[in-house]
Amino acid sequence: MWRRIRAILLARNREFYRDSAGLIWNLLMPVMMIMAFAFIFGSGPKELFKIGVVSPPAAEAPASAFLSTPHLELIEVDDPRAAITKVQRHQLDLLLDLRDAPAYWVNPDSPQGVIAERLLLGSFALEDGAAALPERRPAPGEALSYADWVLPGVLAMNVMFSSLWGVGWVVVRYRKNGVLRRLKATPLSPLEFLTAQVISRLIVVLGSSSIVYAGAALFLDFPMRGSYLALLLIYTAGALCMISLGLTIAARLRTEELADGLLNLMSWPMLLLSGVWFSMEGTSAAAQALSAVMPLTHLVDAARGIMIDGAGVFDILPQLGILLLLAAVLITLAARLFRWE
Repeated sequence: MWRRIRAILLARNREFYRDSAGLIWNLLMPVMMIMAFAFIFGSGPKELFKIGVVSPPAAEAPASAFLSTPHLELIEVDDPRAAITKVQRHQLDLLLDLRDAPAYWVNPDSPQGVIAERLLLGSFALEDGAAALPERRPAPGEALSYADWVLPGVLAMNVMFSSLWGVGWVVVRYRKNGVLRRLKATPLSPLEFLTAQVISRLIVVLGSSSIVYAGAALFLDFPMRGSYLALLLIYTAGALCMISLGLTIAARLRTEELADGLLNLMSWPMLLLSGVWFSMEGTSAAAQALSAVMPLTHLVDAARGIMIDGAGVFDILPQLGILLLLAAVLITLAARLFRWE
């Protein structure tokens, strides 16, 4: 069994490496996208003040004058701990808690946070005097740029596209060109053939992703606070899941055009609803529910948690388990649906 898998694996790898144009494109495009986003979004803080509010005040509350100041974006906060982390990263300029003991959190290193703090203190001093001032609680931390935030998603996107098209389109081409018909005459089983395709594409995806990561590190000073082992495991699980999905789609298709359409139909909703380019916080309940069932969402969330929040292997076990379970289900389904002709 393993000799047959090895033979198919070597043949597929040689075919990929000899396509120099495709190989170069797989490596350069994600790095070019990261550099473009760093150039576009790396210009510093925005002019708009973002104020997190733990408990929205009544109209007569002392902070009402401050919160009615023009050019403030008020964000209602349900989880103060997560909001404090956003203050540390300059994602919130100020966090205001208006419950029993009024207090506020500000990052002293944030230019906009300092200005927002002065506006807050000025409004309290004018209305209620110094005795009514809320307690100041510093929340120091480094700013998180959009390029830093989006990088884990871009790497996950590269894994998705390389995995889906790298096996889905190729298997359909094999079927159309009669390669699978000839393999049918050998002792090779569908599961053995699919296993070889999974291993071959997994090696290529992980290799190209590693080069992309190293290339991005040369151009961007992005954070990597978590475990490299956890990052390797989650991208491996994500690649297995996406490769299995591509094989499932291509199990019976006969034309590259139909395969390309179905792969696009699967990939673009994931690209839009998985938090690659923007956070799903604040979107509709239906969009968030749909996002939760997409494998790319779990890959992006776990990778972002590792690189930005410092998560380890145990922290990503839920996402890791979901991706591996989906991969096992999809490869089993692909083997059952697979046809040589």
